[in-house]
Formats: sequence, C-alpha cells, structure tokens
Amino acid sequence: MPTFLNNTDSNPTHAAEAAAQQRAESVMRSAGVVSIAVFMSRLTGLARESVMARLFGAGLIYDAFMLGFRIPNLTRDLFAEGALSSAFVPTFTEYLAKRSKEEAARLVNLVATAIILVVGTVCLLGMLFAPVIVRFMAPGFAAVPGKFEMAVSMTRIMFPFLLLVALAAQAMGVLNASNKFGVPAMASTFFNIGSVGFGLLLGVALGPALHLSRIEGMAFGVVLGGALQLIWQLPSLYSMGYRFRTAFDWKHPGLMRIGRLMVPAILGNAAVQINVMVNTNFASSIADPVRGLDGPVSWLGYAFRFMQLPLGLFGAAVGSATLPTISRSAAAGNMDEFRRTLSKSLGMIFLLTLPSSVGLIVLGKSIIGAIYQGGRFQLYDTQQTAVALSCYAIGLAGYAALKVLGPAFYALGDARTPMYVSLASIAINYGTAVAMIRYSGLGHAGLAVSTSAVALFGFLVLFEILRRRIGGVYGRALTSVIIKVSAASLVMAGVVWLSTNGMERWLGVTQLDRLADIAVSIPLGLFAYYVVCKAVGVNELDMAIRGFSAPILRRLRRKPN
Repeated sequence: MPTFLNNTDSNPTHAAEAAAQQRAESVMRSAGVVSIAVFMSRLTGLARESVMARLFGAGLIYDAFMLGFRIPNLTRDLFAEGALSSAFVPTFTEYLAKRSKEEAARLVNLVATAIILVVGTVCLLGMLFAPVIVRFMAPGFAAVPGKFEMAVSMTRIMFPFLLLVALAAQAMGVLNASNKFGVPAMASTFFNIGSVGFGLLLGVALGPALHLSRIEGMAFGVVLGGALQLIWQLPSLYSMGYRFRTAFDWKHPGLMRIGRLMVPAILGNAAVQINVMVNTNFASSIADPVRGLDGPVSWLGYAFRFMQLPLGLFGAAVGSATLPTISRSAAAGNMDEFRRTLSKSLGMIFLLTLPSSVGLIVLGKSIIGAIYQGGRFQLYDTQQTAVALSCYAIGLAGYAALKVLGPAFYALGDARTPMYVSLASIAINYGTAVAMIRYSGLGHAGLAVSTSAVALFGFLVLFEILRRRIGGVYGRALTSVIIKVSAASLVMAGVVWLSTNGMERWLGVTQLDRLADIAVSIPLGLFAYYVVCKAVGVNELDMAIRGFSAPILRRLRRKPN
C-alpha cells in the first residue's frame, strides 16, 4: 500500500515517495503564500461586507445591490476566473516549458486582446439588456415598489467590472504559471480596499455634490476596485518582461487550444451559474414570516461570504498552487508524479476544510454576530444568516476539492468531463431546491442545502472518473487521512459546542459577547483538533503547518535585527 513516507534510499518506491513529499512541500509553501494573501483578502472582504451591513442592513437596498453585483460576478465566474483561468494556465505553462519566452509573451497578448473584444462586447450587451436579466433572475423583485428599478440601475453600473476582472484573472494566470503566487493572490485584497474606499468617497463624502446616493457610490466603488485589482498586478508582469501590445491571430494554435478548452468549460460553468440563478430566483420569492420578501437574498449572500473564507484560504490556495505543478507533470507525461501530487493535495484539502466546516456550523451565530450585527443588521438577521451558513458548510469540503479536481482535468486536456458533470448538477440542484422549499420548511436555508448537495455530487463523480482514468490516486492513504481527520473534527465539534454554549449562557448575545466567544472557542477547538490529529498519526498536519508558516518565517528573517 502506498504511504506518505519521508524515507530516501535506493528503493524506487521510496525515492518516488521522497520526491512526492518534496513536491507536496513545495505546493504547500506556495499554498501558504496564497493563503496568507487570501486571508488578507477575506478579512478586507468581511470589512467591506460589514460596512455594507451597517449602512444598508438586509432588505430592499442591499438585495438590489447584491443582485446587481451578482450578475457580472456570475459572468466573471463563467468567462474569467472559471473557464479562462482553467484553460489558459495549462496552455501557458506548456508554452513556458517547451517554447521560447517570446512565444509565451505573444500568447499573453493574443489572449488579452481577445478578452478586451469579447468580454467588452458582453459588458455592453449586459448593460443594454439589464432589465431583462434582472426580471429573469429575480422576478419577485417586481412585487416590491422600487426594488426592480434599483436592481437594474445597480446592474448597469457594475457590469464593466467584468472586463476588468477578466484581465486581472489572465494576469493572475501568467504569474501563477511563473510560480509567482503572492502578488496575484493579494489582488482581491486591493479590490476590497478599493471598492470600499472609493465607494465611501463617492457615496458618502462626495455623494451630495455628485448627486449620487450611498448605494450608487458603493456600486461605482466596485468598478474602481476592479480596476485597482488589475493595476496591482501590472508591475510584476512588467518586471518579468511582459508588455501589452494588441495582437490579432485567431488561428494561432495556442489561442485555438485555449478556445477549445474554454467552450466546454463555459458550458460547464454555465451550469453552475444556472444553479445560482435558480436559487436566486427561489430566494427572491421566499416570504419570510417577519421580513416578507426582504431578507432571504441578503442572508444567503452574507452566509456565502463566510463560506468563501475557508474556501479561499484552503481550497483556492491549494488549487492554485497545485495546477502549475500537475500541468508540468502532464506535459512531461509523468503520470505517477501527477497522481502523487493530486493525492497529497486532496489530503490537504480535507485536513483543512473538514474542521472548518465544523467550526462554521457550531460557531456560525457567534462569527456572524461579531462581524455583522449592529446598525440595521439585527439579531434576527444574525440568526437567519447563521442557519444558511450551517447548510452551506455541509458542502465546503466538496467545494474545495473541486478547486483541485476540476483543473486536474484541464491539465490533462479534458474540459468535457467537468462540463458533463456540471450540466448534470442542474437537475440535482433544481430537484433538491424544489424539495427543500416545498417539503422541508427550511426556507432560504434549503437553498443552501441544495448548493451543498451539488458540490458534494460534483466532487464524488469527478473523483471517481479521474481515479479510473489515471489508474488510481493512492486512495488507501487518502482514505486513511479522511477518516482520521473526520474523527478529530468530531472531537473538535464537541469541545467548541461546549465552549460556545457556556460562553453564551455566561455572557449573552451582544456583539462584544460574540467576539469574546470567538476569542475563547476557536483556540480551544484548534488545540483539540491538533492534539487528536497528532494522537491518531495525521502526518500531513506537520507538513501543512510548515507550508503555511514558511512564508511568515521567511518574511520575519528578512527583517533587520
């Protein structure tokens, strides 16, 4: 049985294991760099959401803003950070490995020019047909006076964000393929800072002079934040010798390969967006007994923002660091290296996300109350958002694993399999959503359950297909890690549950009380998880700690004494 050992001797199996260990360490160091940057991004993102919650609460205004932001954001996932990144990085990595730097640079310019033309056209069409799109995505908004019109206005203002973030996604792909992870991972931090800073400047400080409402100022801030996200990465590209020049060659083999990979990727991602639109459609029509039609869309949006913290910290970080490595293995035809790296990365995903799921479920009310509660965001909003968060957290490990599995297919030149699985997920999502809304009584939380069901379905199917295609993924060792990590997570859940309930009975439910609960319960839970993992022999834990702490230690060593 393959094991994750650290031995180095003349045995070929041990030598391969040692090499795999070194690659895994390298991936984890890269993931650590990304995670630190993503952590900053999520913190600033939570600060942005906290500002929005206090200014607008959960109701008509924020529902309209969320829909207006979600429409270009969904299209971004469709074209930019989804299909484009997955198709561009393996192709560009191959050009760097097998061709000249000049050919790779020309490919970059060809793709950038195509993005400006194609995505720019999509933005113009989106702004023109905004009323049709809003009516399709949220028909329930028309039942509330002024809500539909505000959502249309928000959509038109924020649609250009798509073009800026598509170019930023390409820049991120170039830097990641060149083993530069920190700068692109920090780009979204600058988006959050820029969107809040420019939004408050335009909507609050200069709003009366510019005849802009607060929410309009925040919408323009999103666009300017997208521009800052792109600008932040340009100096790094420049220092590596990349210069943008318009280039047209629609028959270029590299561009055509990216296009061939993107077509099924777009269809696959379209299925994901259809699921989101279906759930938004349902949410816009759910009548809450207290808030009526105002609230469910916002609660789901706030909850998913918290889900994105561990998803970005661990899923996206490990996925971003893994893709260039397995792309090089696939380009070299070294499938054993591919399998070992993939297995290690999936093991890390479960090591990091299973306890995160438990933490979000048990500590949901305290976390949301500490960040959002206050101003127009009341205790009732905290409770409803926490319920949605618990249901989202069920699928966290599946979501994170997809960040590794999906790109693995692209590295093998196969974009059709993820597409077929995504298309199948439409039926899974719709059936689960209908069942949850009609029969479960969960309301908006039922839509979060359907989202989790889709994530787990996609993970299980893609994992099984990939395992069969590449001749296994060292499944026994991976299964052993999952079982041990699950046991440690359950022990952690018990410790955290006792802690948070005791703190609530002792202190209360104010924002300061929630902060105190988090300050006590999270360290206790992490300590319990670490102790159990060490006791049952989860060796990957030490590798994860080394990988994630290495960037911090390197930075500390650089500081003068």
